[in-house]
Amino acid sequence: MKKNLFSKFGLAIFFTIAFFQSSFSQFSLLGQVRTRTEIRDGLGNLAPYGTKYSAFTSQRTRLTFGYKWDRVTFGMAVQDVRVWGQDASSISNADGGKFGVHEAWAEIVLANSADTTVKFKPIQNLSLKIGRQELVYDDVRLLGNLDWLQQGRRFDAAIFKAQHLGWALDFGGGFNQNADAFGTNGTYYVAGNAPATALSSKNVTLAIPTGFLPTASKGGAPVLANAASTNGQNQMFKSFQMAYLSHKFKQTKLAVLFFKDDFSKYRIDSIGSATAGYVYGRRYDQTGVNSRLTYGAMLTGQLGNTSSKLGKIAWQTFGYAQSGKDRDGLSISKAYHYGANFMIQKGLISFGPGYEVLSGNDGFNLKAGETHRFDPLYGTPHKHWGYMDYFYVGTGSPAGGLQNAFFKVKHAASRLTTTFDIHYFALAAATPNKTKDAPAGAKISPMLGMEYDLVLNYALNKFTIVELGYSVMKGNNSLEYVKQTTMDKTRKTGQWGYLMLNIRPDFFYSKPVAIKQ
Repeated sequence: MKKNLFSKFGLAIFFTIAFFQSSFSQFSLLGQVRTRTEIRDGLGNLAPYGTKYSAFTSQRTRLTFGYKWDRVTFGMAVQDVRVWGQDASSISNADGGKFGVHEAWAEIVLANSADTTVKFKPIQNLSLKIGRQELVYDDVRLLGNLDWLQQGRRFDAAIFKAQHLGWALDFGGGFNQNADAFGTNGTYYVAGNAPATALSSKNVTLAIPTGFLPTASKGGAPVLANAASTNGQNQMFKSFQMAYLSHKFKQTKLAVLFFKDDFSKYRIDSIGSATAGYVYGRRYDQTGVNSRLTYGAMLTGQLGNTSSKLGKIAWQTFGYAQSGKDRDGLSISKAYHYGANFMIQKGLISFGPGYEVLSGNDGFNLKAGETHRFDPLYGTPHKHWGYMDYFYVGTGSPAGGLQNAFFKVKHAASRLTTTFDIHYFALAAATPNKTKDAPAGAKISPMLGMEYDLVLNYALNKFTIVELGYSVMKGNNSLEYVKQTTMDKTRKTGQWGYLMLNIRPDFFYSKPVAIKQ
């Protein structure tokens, strides 16, 4: 009954918007159906011997509505994400858990120098964007919408946006809470991905109470219903505050970022009894937070043009550091991320090299209670560290950090775009070899492997893109060890292929009509 009412309500909104669209151009309505069929054989981690490849099709269905007035802009995106066959073909009352609101925000104009009715003049433009929204900055290295994942990423936040004399400043933050229920005391917070139940030490199923996150053992890794975010994170932030300042000097752009995220403190605890057995975990009922600071800058620019002798050169360099406490209370020091790259474009061809470093822990010189690992926050790792997602995604990253040397080639025709990337991956810090047969003081080889990524992107029509990709990871025992703590247990070549169909209609688009003279 509820689903039927929802469908009728949705149709009513659609036809109402369509009616008013003829008179009011500030409405927009966009759709998306994106299917991706994948064949995985060593994606994210090298596959153990004796295992076979997996294959599946996932789908994102999204509807985005927008409205724009002189002083208010509104946006809302609802989406359904699921794997084909994941649900029964006959829908039950319990179905619908994959349907949710991806974005729901409004932006209010507070100052506009071009509007004579607005009295505030010290700043040329000032607005407040509040609600569920994507945060997309620079090359989505540290803050991005993670659009490659079907579910994407969004933040519940309030962001002020100011522009004055060519400078742009975004600043704001967010504050997370699990519920607004009566009887809830304090502001303790645990990411909403704890499983509903867990097996005790005596194989008895125990219900997980609010504020408790089970772990694999006492003081061990958290057991999650699903990943909280990228880079194997075990909890989302309790709150965050940020400031992003940018300015363009001719063909060069400077962007400075400050981001502070706060994580709830916890204590080691357990649930259960001597009879039923125990489940160990983390109890999030401690006062205060662990605060992490990330700060740095990025420069991007362009030299020449495509008709010049050397062609157009697009370049980028950046450097970031981290300090404070990580989500588990470890003191962060000497944590950094830097790199540089450039692309030369001549006609339809672009090519160029790059090099990046993300710091890690030196396993031979690490003090207790400290970490030197740089965490690339809430960006889009798929874009930067190989399409096979071995680093800084849901499967985590090496404790020894990462060096990434790469070379990229791109050919862009009118409809078909082809890219080919080569990555050389290595550890950034020394990592001990702690396998039982290794001699004392032994360390693993820093080289992790080579990855090759080929992607073909074809524009079938104005609203439809077909994308075909194939990637190979040529790994080794070092890669197996830093990701899975084993050696000689996996096949050292990983493969992955996919076919993606992305259909994004603009429901209010009207094809221009040629006027006969």
